Amino acid sequence: MATFLHGVGSFAFRRRWLVVLLWTLVLGAVGVGAASSSGSPSTAITLPGTEAQRAMDLLAEKFPAANADGATARVVVRAPDGEQIGAAEHRAALEATLTDVKESSDRVGQVTDPFAARAVSADGSTAYAQVTYTAADTELTDRDHSGLERALESGRDRGLTVEASGNALAPPAVSHTAEVVGFALAAVILVITFGSLVAAGLPLLTAVVGVGVTMAAITALSGPLDLNSNTPALATMLGIAVGIDYALFIVSRYRSERADGHDAQEATARANGTAGSAVVFAGLTVVIALAGLTVVNLPILTSMGLAAAGAVIVAVLVATTLVPALLGFAGERVRGKARKRPAAGPTGQDRSPQDRTPNDRTPQGRTPLSQRWISHVLRKPARTLVLAVLALGVIALPATKLDLGLPDDGSKSASSTQRKAYDMLAQSFGPGVNGPLTVTVDDRDPAVARDGAAELGKTLAARPDVAAVTPAAFNEAGDTAILTVVPRSAPDSDATEELVDEIRGLADTMESDTGARALVTGTTALNIDISAKFSAAILPYLALVVSLAVLLLILVFRSVLVPVKAALGFLLSVLASLGALVAVFQWGWLKDLFALEQTGPVMSLMPILMVGIVFGLAMDYQVFLVTRMREAYVHGADARAAVVSGFRHSATVVTVAALIMISVFAGFVGSDDSMIKSLGFGLAVAVVFDAFVVRMTIVPAALALLGDRAWSLPRWLDRALPEVDIEGEKLTRPTPPPTGPSAGAAQREPSRANVGDASH
Repeated sequence: MATFLHGVGSFAFRRRWLVVLLWTLVLGAVGVGAASSSGSPSTAITLPGTEAQRAMDLLAEKFPAANADGATARVVVRAPDGEQIGAAEHRAALEATLTDVKESSDRVGQVTDPFAARAVSADGSTAYAQVTYTAADTELTDRDHSGLERALESGRDRGLTVEASGNALAPPAVSHTAEVVGFALAAVILVITFGSLVAAGLPLLTAVVGVGVTMAAITALSGPLDLNSNTPALATMLGIAVGIDYALFIVSRYRSERADGHDAQEATARANGTAGSAVVFAGLTVVIALAGLTVVNLPILTSMGLAAAGAVIVAVLVATTLVPALLGFAGERVRGKARKRPAAGPTGQDRSPQDRTPNDRTPQGRTPLSQRWISHVLRKPARTLVLAVLALGVIALPATKLDLGLPDDGSKSASSTQRKAYDMLAQSFGPGVNGPLTVTVDDRDPAVARDGAAELGKTLAARPDVAAVTPAAFNEAGDTAILTVVPRSAPDSDATEELVDEIRGLADTMESDTGARALVTGTTALNIDISAKFSAAILPYLALVVSLAVLLLILVFRSVLVPVKAALGFLLSVLASLGALVAVFQWGWLKDLFALEQTGPVMSLMPILMVGIVFGLAMDYQVFLVTRMREAYVHGADARAAVVSGFRHSATVVTVAALIMISVFAGFVGSDDSMIKSLGFGLAVAVVFDAFVVRMTIVPAALALLGDRAWSLPRWLDRALPEVDIEGEKLTRPTPPPTGPSAGAAQREPSRANVGDASH
């Protein structure tokens, strides 16, 4: 791999205009595709194989006129304090407002009458009307949205309090503040690190190109592939982070190669062959983990995982082709102040900070921070290891109380009309009205379906945890009925989940007694099924990812204990991150610090998304940090000295990469979307724990304690494994002349032994 990428880097450097032209054409092509795309992202969530989804499919088949895919809205209207909505003046204002809603768009199919539908609160102050559209929410235009908003405003002008919820409302405006904040922080970190605006700007520029290509492709494919509206967020987040980091690794290695005396073209080629090989491997682990999300069989997770994997692939391609080309344009300016000093000769006097010896000092005469840190860690490695593990274990404790769910209108901003409508309904009708359950009863024999629906409706109405049950509504054939069940408890409460389980138990009993089948669906039931599906999938997926990590790292490091230790550290990072997520987003600790208005269950997708993403990022840091330790060990350094040498070479660039990741992810904590906010927070703290606690503290301490055993590999396994030249060994191995007296001397030159030889 290193030899191939060395050739790619050399070609890109020499033919830089061609490479830039090709990427410009790619960006232009996907941009045209995005501009010409007429589709819109979907907001619907489907869950194949669950009871809630089977019931929804049944409704679409048996009640086609209901247009289950059509957009909906619920308009909530309240009279002034102390007055009745049924009073003549207010009722007239209500009817006029609903008429405006009906006429707000030619896509409005029906607007219910609150008085006829018994949708008036017991105290008579509040009523609500259900609005159905003939088109899906993704097909509604700005004109449809603005028409509905004007209709709501007309009711407010008549003295009523009018709010609304539902997918017919205009989606929130897309804000790019998070991306801007992340880029700004990354730019500051890069400038401080490199001391060169050109070197700092190059990773930012290539990240913009990669994210631009990815986002344009997702936009172009949103319609044809029915991608969920949340798909771009994760792809953007990861695309920015890995795009900057991967370019950073190659640029940093280029500066190091230039400091060692290589000319610009050879330095570019070597940087691409060494750091580029690590980038390809690290990117591959992220892609595999994200693509593995398809095993959960949830369309929204599949689309998010594959889109994010595509963003990582683009980032790898950009880093290994466009970065070398831009290095050719930048020339000496990439080196910053270092270009004013003479290049290193054979002794390598002009070295980058990553290449200093343990006794080197900073220009101010101080020992580098990385050297001081590794000395502190290795002074008492056992104590350091125990304290770090205990610290992560304590932070992980809240994860034992993890409660999964999906965000609803109750988790939106308090200033939004959806949240206001949610609160008004809960206050006037009880919390359960925000999460009604839809129960279907069907049988081939209409008489059996009718008797089953009547029996089930009577049983449910008598339950103390049910606030109301609507009369059964049948389809034209009379073989399928719908009952709406309003719980007394909130949609995300344990009581509502227990009620769903009880209804399903009653349905099983009814089916065995009468033959009629009953299914429970609705948003609340769907959320419950999603949480159950994720809870069942998380452990198998975690086992798959950890097993994959161990196998890949055995291949790279040619060791058994190093991969096992890396996998255990990854588990610690994930559990600690989930613990922090529960403490903040579920329990509300420090919620004001993160501008969190509403606490509640952690989003169902979060744990499995974090496992996939954190796995990939953890392997990034593991590869870039430990490969240099392995290199020092196989060159003859003892186990402890190898840890010090590898840490000294890699700590700075890994620290910068982690800080950039944290900055990008933390930028999304300011999002108004609770899902994006929690995802940004979870990934940011995961990088903090994995990069600084696990990789830069636990890993060196454990390697120092294990000594030579860390790098041992059974002979049979060493022979069976293919050699992966991730460190660019072939690029630095001397090539002896084929004949002549010098051949023997050449063979005695030091070469990079493989770790299998070192362990025997």
